Amino acid sequence: MKLAIKHTTSILLFLTCTLSISQDKNVLGYKIDGDDIVFVFDTRDYEKATSDSSGSIKDFDDLKIEEVIVSGQFNNWTRDKWQMIKIGDNTFELRKKITDFSNESSWEFKFLINGKYWAEPTDKIANIVPAKTPNGKPLNVYNLKFYTAYQNEDGNACFKLYGYNNAKKVILAGSFNKWDENLFEMNKVGNGWEITLQIKPGSYEYRYIVDGKWIEDPYNPNKVGNEFGEYNSVINISKEVTFELQGFLDAKKVILSGSFNNWSENEPKMKKTDFGWTLTLTLAGGKHHYKFIIDNEWLIDPDNPVKEYDGKGNINSVCMVK
Repeated sequence: MKLAIKHTTSILLFLTCTLSISQDKNVLGYKIDGDDIVFVFDTRDYEKATSDSSGSIKDFDDLKIEEVIVSGQFNNWTRDKWQMIKIGDNTFELRKKITDFSNESSWEFKFLINGKYWAEPTDKIANIVPAKTPNGKPLNVYNLKFYTAYQNEDGNACFKLYGYNNAKKVILAGSFNKWDENLFEMNKVGNGWEITLQIKPGSYEYRYIVDGKWIEDPYNPNKVGNEFGEYNSVINISKEVTFELQGFLDAKKVILSGSFNNWSENEPKMKKTDFGWTLTLTLAGGKHHYKFIIDNEWLIDPDNPVKEYDGKGNINSVCMVK
């Protein structure tokens, strides 16, 4: 199965818009660049290093840096993987796809130099927290906060709140960022406020905070009640997934049937091509079981090695949308 994936949203309120992305200059150690998390190490940001074996403190200027490793909770505090690339006299970088980080979370990490010394961030850095490494030694560590949504001018969801032109600040908060009251500050535009996010497929609740007052989205009719006797607005983020079946060019009809269409035996029909059959569907996030029906004969996807039993003795192909 070949997957050609495109993000889509299921509500018309999401329009095309742009924003300028900025990061607090005091938050060091990483930055978000498009679909990448970029770990950044600059020797000029450090004065001390802690020995991994003895816990003794060493002046940073006394170190001859040959290798820098990104080590943290997300990679089991590795000592020999996630090696950074030197890009300047004082700087090292390592790029990782946001999709490499499986779930929304908050992770602690540090930079390990030459396999022996932990670079110590100063107390001027905004995103450090006290912690301990696996061997029990106390260290100040960076805190990488990652959610199912992040700001991206090319993102798949543009939130827009019309009016409120006299407001001083408007924040977007929702289940996609654990209802953080500061993370997603919206931009003021001519007819209101807006912000663009990249959000993983799924269903999410959200509200706006206008100068400290929480409100639902007045332009989104999709909403649910909350514990405060008010309403949260709801969005559903999905993806376009292209299914392909190689061969079977003599078949008269091929149906794509699965959990996403209640195992219909009649629709949707796949389109015949020079190499076989193809069909693109918009699917919600999560796991989907499916099969092909070729001239009334059921077949699992021969090119997809991922299969599961459905609890009724049947084996189905599996498509994960995330």
